[in-house]
Amino acid sequence: MTDQSPHAARRARLAAQLGADAIAIVPTAPVQPRNRDSDFPYRPDSYFYYLTGFEEPDSWLVLEAGGRATLFCPPKDPEREIWDGIRLGPEAAPATLGVDAAFPVTELDAQLPRLLENRSAVWFPFATHRGLESRIDGWLTSVRARVRFGALCPGAQRDLCALLDEMRLIKDAHELAIMRRAGAISAAAHVRAMQRSARMLRAGEDVREYHLEAELLHEFRQNGSQFPAYTSIVAAGANACVLHYRAGSAPIRDGELVLIDAACELDGYASDITRTFPANGRFSGPQRALYEIVLASQEAAVAATRPGARFNDPHEAAVRVLAQGLLDLGLLDATRVGGLDDVIAQRAYFPFYMHRTSHWLGMDVHDCGSYVEPAEAGQVSERRDPISGETVKDRPSRILRPGMVLTIEPGLYVRPAEGVPERFWNIGIRIEDDAELTADGCELITRGVPVAPDQIEALMRA
Repeated sequence: MTDQSPHAARRARLAAQLGADAIAIVPTAPVQPRNRDSDFPYRPDSYFYYLTGFEEPDSWLVLEAGGRATLFCPPKDPEREIWDGIRLGPEAAPATLGVDAAFPVTELDAQLPRLLENRSAVWFPFATHRGLESRIDGWLTSVRARVRFGALCPGAQRDLCALLDEMRLIKDAHELAIMRRAGAISAAAHVRAMQRSARMLRAGEDVREYHLEAELLHEFRQNGSQFPAYTSIVAAGANACVLHYRAGSAPIRDGELVLIDAACELDGYASDITRTFPANGRFSGPQRALYEIVLASQEAAVAATRPGARFNDPHEAAVRVLAQGLLDLGLLDATRVGGLDDVIAQRAYFPFYMHRTSHWLGMDVHDCGSYVEPAEAGQVSERRDPISGETVKDRPSRILRPGMVLTIEPGLYVRPAEGVPERFWNIGIRIEDDAELTADGCELITRGVPVAPDQIEALMRA
């Protein structure tokens, strides 16, 4: 019986690209010790999971050009299963995972030279697993020892990431369904955090960043998410101007903004949401003025996110709105920096907006996939960066296509500085949603939590 799972279909697609008589080797992630007798929570390698759906550590997939898939996995061990849980085992793996054969991982070193013999090329993910290249060299040495008996050793080693990254960049229906569910769970978690902040402040209670992080983690796990997709950012007041701030014990004060950048991972797929809201549920005048600029910049970026556009287009659209807003509010002095085009050309907005607007999203929160259009990678232009002075090589950015998923996350971060109006000091704002490219535009799959300031205030009054 042919296995029809999405993992089997991916293996078949990959095998068809390997070339005649080639073979691919894909290990999963190792267990990472945390301290003494405790490990970090285990998560399989994304490439391996993409091709197998198998979550046990110490496992390997070997895929041949003809499509034959062989799994090496931990053997059944009743004593270890008492401590670590039931193992699938190689006997059950073919029927369960749709692979053609399976062996105990203890046989890996004995079997791999045999599988590599008489292959034209060996593919494996470069620079992703420490020691993998040396391990493959050892197996190839064993193959070379048999050349006097007519064995042929693979003549080429190729980076499997080049093929898998392109495959993972376009999500299939199975993946998109999981990502939409992850986005809905994460949005509900943000709603909980917003409402708890306002509720506690109204009651006169001491509110800390970790109180809101607790709401996020509760909602993630309550709805079946296995992990946060990344370390949650819950940043009150001036902390929001630190881009990778981690949720801590800082107090959340009445009148401050809170920036939360947090989302869950579900069944191996990440979501990524940022919302900024008034801790007490009411924007002040300066807060709202800055917030509306960021929201308008996100709307411009969303409008630029459509099939046929370039990956850089949403960023350029967002920057144009943000730069004009900085001029309008007096955070940039037009007499010193010039007009809008001058601000953009010289990157005068950089002290207030120092990151990009988008990144790929998928199994990893900053997912794999080239940001350069492959067919145009040879078209190179040079420019001088106005801030660093370095020469930058530009290539045409990726053409957006249906099935791609990217974030759209503009922001403004105002630190105390000479010439910056004091009413805006220590305000950090970012708004981030996950966008799925559709046939005629994009769909934001994380809008279960509002972004409009009036809607946020209404939600927090509830």
